[in-house]
Amino acid sequence: MTEAASTNRQWIRSAVDFGALAAFALAFVILRARGVDSSEALVQATWALVGGSAVALAVGFFVERRLALLPLLTGGFALVFGVLTLFFDDALFVKLKVTVLNLFLAALLLGGTLMGKYPLKALLGDAIKVNDAAWRTLTLRYGVYFLAVALVNEVVRSPAAVTAIWSWMGRGTPDAEAVWVGFRGVLWIAASIFGVSQLPLIMKNLTKDEPPGPTSPDTGL
Repeated sequence: MTEAASTNRQWIRSAVDFGALAAFALAFVILRARGVDSSEALVQATWALVGGSAVALAVGFFVERRLALLPLLTGGFALVFGVLTLFFDDALFVKLKVTVLNLFLAALLLGGTLMGKYPLKALLGDAIKVNDAAWRTLTLRYGVYFLAVALVNEVVRSPAAVTAIWSWMGRGTPDAEAVWVGFRGVLWIAASIFGVSQLPLIMKNLTKDEPPGPTSPDTGL
C-alpha cells in the first residue's frame, strides 16, 4: 500500500469516528433545545451513537478489508453499552462505557508492560512501525492515559460530583448531563493532542521509511 493510501485510510477512520461523536452531541443539543429533559435527551441521543458505531465498524472494514482490533473493541463497546442505554432507558450505561472500556484497555496495556509484552502493537495493527523499545514506551504511556480517562470520567459522570465542583467554583447549578456531553468533546480533543504528542517518539523509532498517520488514543464512540 502506498504512503498516500495509508494516510488517507487513517484520516477516513478518524473522520468517521469524530462524525459519530459529533452526531451524538448534536442530537443531544437539538433535543435539549426542544425542551426534552436532559436525562431523556442523553438516552435518545444514544441512537446517533449506536448508528455511528455501526457505520464506523462498516467503514473500517471497507477501508481496511478487515476489522482491526482497537476499532473493533471501541465500536463493540459503544454498540453494547448504547443498546443497554436504549433498552433500559437509562443514560448510566452510555456514561459507564467510557469508564469500563478505558479501564479494560489500561489493565491490558499496563499488565502487558509488567509482563514484558506490548499489547498496544496488536491493538494498533499496522498503523505504525516502530522498534520494541518504542512499543514499550508507547504501551506504558497509553496505559496511563486510559487509566486517567477512566478516573476522570467517573468524576464527570456523577451529578453529585459535578454539582459539588460547580458549587466550589461559585457557579450555579449545572446540567450534569450537558457537562458530561461537553466532556466527551473535550476528551476527543485531548486524545488527538495526546496522539500528536507521541509523534516525536514514533518518528525517532520508525522501522520503515514512511511517516505515520494520525494515531489517537480516543476510545470514544
